[in-house]
Amino acid sequence: VQQVEYFKAVIRIIPLALAIIFLSTPIAMQLSLTVLQGLVMDRRLGPNFKIPAGSLQVITLLSTCLFIIVNDRFLYPFYQKLTGKFPTPLQRVGVGHVFNIVSMGLTALVEAKRLKIVEKGQFLESSSSVADMSALWLFPSLVIVGIGEAFHFPGNVALCYQEFPESMKSTATSITSVVIGICFYTSSAITDLIQRTTEWLPDDINHG
Repeated sequence: VQQVEYFKAVIRIIPLALAIIFLSTPIAMQLSLTVLQGLVMDRRLGPNFKIPAGSLQVITLLSTCLFIIVNDRFLYPFYQKLTGKFPTPLQRVGVGHVFNIVSMGLTALVEAKRLKIVEKGQFLESSSSVADMSALWLFPSLVIVGIGEAFHFPGNVALCYQEFPESMKSTATSITSVVIGICFYTSSAITDLIQRTTEWLPDDINHG
């Protein structure tokens, strides 16, 4: 009987896992492509320091850590006082993905602006491929992604946790991490497919 209950729990979680993959794969793609954007933007901070392109994603991590605290200490208690109930995991996931959509739109606007600068031939004097546009323009979208993750990542964990029986709670908390890992593999596969079948993502994104 217990094994049947375990099986039912796993079956219940499959649609949730597929939904997480569907919604989180674009986030993984966005974070990966941000590194490529950073490589062809002005990453200088002062005369002697340049932000490593791969470190741009740290902004997302810092934003996530900060807003998890803000949500837990301020936003959720305020919501509870206002409505008389704590936000459900699904509500948190939904709010998180709204932030992700906003972030993607903002990233698209920044990329459109960067390509216009490239088309005008405005490059740094020290490089013929780095646009004369600060990489700091990428920060707002990265911060917003972090805010979204502060909502939807804990929400996904809580949702998985409540769907599993007591004896499988430890497994439930790892499901989200496994699925997020799958999302990054999926995003790599989609990016490769786009590169093979279209001209949207050339090796030199200045010509994309």
